[in-house]
Amino acid sequence: QVQLVESGGGLVQAGGSLRLSCSASGPTFRYNAMGWFRQAPGKEREFVAAITWTGTRIYYADSVKGRFTISRDNPKNTVILQMNSLKPEDTAVYYCAAGPVLATVAAAYGYWGQGTQVTVSS
Repeated sequence: QVQLVESGGGLVQAGGSLRLSCSASGPTFRYNAMGWFRQAPGKEREFVAAITWTGTRIYYADSVKGRFTISRDNPKNTVILQMNSLKPEDTAVYYCAAGPVLATVAAAYGYWGQGTQVTVSS
């Protein structure tokens, strides 16, 4: 069974930075790809970024390109989302996800963390 635990959310002013971490445990073959999604109140869950186990392929949503960076620390089974130049519209619950293939759709990921709140004040 794969388990994902996020940390690092919080409150930050616009223009600030936050670093989210997702620690994974369980059979590594089940999560060749790991991604971040977010969901704001009243909105659907949306893709943010994803990375393969080797780190050779990375996807970003257009809305975060140039501001967010996804990376992974394989010895620690951890995925990092570095978020810079944060905007109020980045406010959401951020979820870590793991799955067998790299994708930008939530349905491709079978394992999810509990989520961490990110709030950006203007």
